[in-house]
Amino acid sequence: MILCCGEALIDMVPVEGGACFRPLPGGAVYNSAVALGRLGAPAGFLWPLSRDPFAAMLRAPLAEAGVAINLCPEVDRPTTLAFVTLTGGEARYDFYDDGTAGRLFSPADLPPALPDSVEALLIGGISLVPDPCGATVEALAAREAGNCPIFLDPNVRAFFIADAAAHRARLMRLIRLAAIVKLSADDLAWLWPGRQVLECVAEVLSRGPSLVLTTDGANGATAHRRQGAITVPSMPVTVADTIGAGDTFNAGVMAGLHRLGALSHGRIADLHRDDLTEALSLGVRAAAICVSRPGANPPWAEEI
Repeated sequence: MILCCGEALIDMVPVEGGACFRPLPGGAVYNSAVALGRLGAPAGFLWPLSRDPFAAMLRAPLAEAGVAINLCPEVDRPTTLAFVTLTGGEARYDFYDDGTAGRLFSPADLPPALPDSVEALLIGGISLVPDPCGATVEALAAREAGNCPIFLDPNVRAFFIADAAAHRARLMRLIRLAAIVKLSADDLAWLWPGRQVLECVAEVLSRGPSLVLTTDGANGATAHRRQGAITVPSMPVTVADTIGAGDTFNAGVMAGLHRLGALSHGRIADLHRDDLTEALSLGVRAAAICVSRPGANPPWAEEI
C-alpha cells in the first residue's frame, strides 16, 4: 500500500463567472491518494477528518477509489477551505485553515506503527508548512524513512508560508529522508531562486534521494538519477485548468513504480531505463487527462 499523509480540504471553485463557488474535494496529498486508487494501486490515506458535512464530501471519493482511511483520526474541528481563483487556467488559492481538523494534526494522532502493508509514504503540500501538522508529518517521515521509501512533493505555495527560512529548513531535512523528490518549476524558483534546473537537481541528489522528478507544464517531465536523465514530453490536450495536475502526476509515477515492484523491493535507484520511462509516462498521461477537465478529477485506470 502507498500511504499518503497530507492535507484534505475543500476547494471552493468559482462558477458563473466567479459569482458563486462550487465545493469540491481537494488537497494535494488527498488528490494523489484518490488518483492512486483510481489507477488501481493499493492506497491509504492518513489525515484527520472532521465530522462536519464537508468531510463527508472528502470521504466519498476515497471510498469510491478504494482508498483505505482506517488510519485517519476523526475529530470535531472543521474542514479546511481553499477558495480558488483561476487566471488563464492556472489555479491560485486563499486558505481558511486556522483551528481546522488538519492544521491541529499532532504526533499523538499518529498510529504507533504503520501496517506492514505500507510499501511507500507520500508526503507534501501545505501540510508541511504550519505546525503542529507540519512537525507531525516530518516526525512520521523521520520515523519511517528506514522502513519504506518516501516520496516528497514540496508543492510550494509561497503565499501560505509565513516563515520562508523555517520552511526551507524543513524541506531540506525532508529531502535527506526522501527516496524520491518531485519539483515543479515553481518549486525550483522558490527553493533556489536564480539557479539552473540541473544545478538544483544535482544538489538534491547529493543530499541522498535516488530519484528527482522535475515537471514544467507543457514541456513535459524529467526523471533525474545519478546515472543520467530521462524526459517524457507532455501530451497535447485542451487545458480546462491545472487543479490537481501535479498531484495526479505523482500518483501516476508511484502507481507505475508499484506495478514494477520497485517500491517494496528497493529498486528505485537501479531501475532499468525502460521501466523508469514507463512509470514517468504513466504520470504524464494521467496528469494530461486531469488537466483536460475542470477541478481535481484524476483518471481511472481504464481511461489511460
